[in-house]
Formats: sequence, C-alpha cells, structure tokens
Amino acid sequence: MGDPVHRLQAAGGALLSEQAPRVADVRVGSSTDGLTPVSVAERSLAASLPQWLGLVTVGVAALVADQLTKHLVASRLALDEDTRVLGPLSIHHVQNSGIAFGLFSSATPIVIVLTGLAVAWMLAFFARSGARHPLLPVSLGLVIGGSLSNLIDRVRLGHVTDFLDLRFWPAFNLADSFIVVGVAILLATLVAADREPRRARRVSDAPPARS
Repeated sequence: MGDPVHRLQAAGGALLSEQAPRVADVRVGSSTDGLTPVSVAERSLAASLPQWLGLVTVGVAALVADQLTKHLVASRLALDEDTRVLGPLSIHHVQNSGIAFGLFSSATPIVIVLTGLAVAWMLAFFARSGARHPLLPVSLGLVIGGSLSNLIDRVRLGHVTDFLDLRFWPAFNLADSFIVVGVAILLATLVAADREPRRARRVSDAPPARS
C-alpha cells in the first residue's frame, strides 16, 4: 500500500495533498517488522555450587568403593587366585598396568598422563556446562571417580587390581564399571539436552490460540 496522505483545505476551497511523515515502527525486543527477535536471553550453563557438590559426592563415593573392594580382594586372595561366585562370574585377583580391561598394559607412564589430561578436561567441561542436564554431576562423577581411583593405584603401585572376571572378558574392577556406566549416562544426557531446546522452539513457534 502507498504512503498515507493528509488532505488539507487551501484557500478558495481547493484541496492540497501532502505525504504524511514516515514514523519508524520499532518495538522493544523486536526488529522493525515486529517479528524477528533482536536479542535472546540465554541462561548460564556453568555449574553451580549444588552441582559441584553433587559431582564431588558421586566421585568420592566411586573412588572409596573401588579402593575398598581392591583392598579386600588383595588382602583375602593371593595373586592369580580366584573363587567362583555365580555362573561365569568369579573373583580373580590379577594386576593390570594398563587402562580399562587390560588395554595398553605396557605403557603405564603414557596411561597416567592421558588419564590426568582426561580428568582435567572433564572438570573444565563441567565448569562450563554443569547445568546442561541434571544427571551430568552423576555421570561425570562416576567417570572422574573411577579414573582417579585407577590413577592413584598406577602412581602408587604401578598397576591396578582387577578382580571381576566373566571368563569371556578381561578382568576388570569397580572403577572400570563406573567409567563405562558414567560414559553411557553422559552420552544419554547430552543427547537429551540437545533435544530439549528443539522441543521448546517448536512450542514457542506455534501460533497463539484464538479466543
């Protein structure tokens, strides 16, 4: 549509036309078309104090549980001794200088360095994104607690104690289990966190209901 005009009456009854002055239609929080957002407020994803407490609690619990079970096995069973528990599961006292499930057993110094770097990265990630999902303190707590427990053994003893033996899989310990479970939960929480904003956008983009 064209610009609006004012009809003015001049002397002698003649009508004069002039264009109305342009007025910019600017709305707070929107562009000039009134539809496109100018800015979007985003909540911080940095970990808060309760989330840090949750991470530390889970991590310490995982570390203590792993260290306690290793101590019990090492004090009750001689090296390479085993006892049957149920089905294929047995408690088998073995020593491993590698990472989880006996991998890289001949590269202990490299494993120590890589484990330390991985823990540092996870702590930095949690500091930036700890509020991304409620289960992140649990998942990263399990991974960090298990990793630190095995790291302590490698630095102190040069090896870790493995004792859970399923016959068809290399022997492992609670720390290895915590790491695997924590990584699985971490992946699930990251996928869920990525889907939630999309659902929120679809709801917010829906046209308002007419009264």
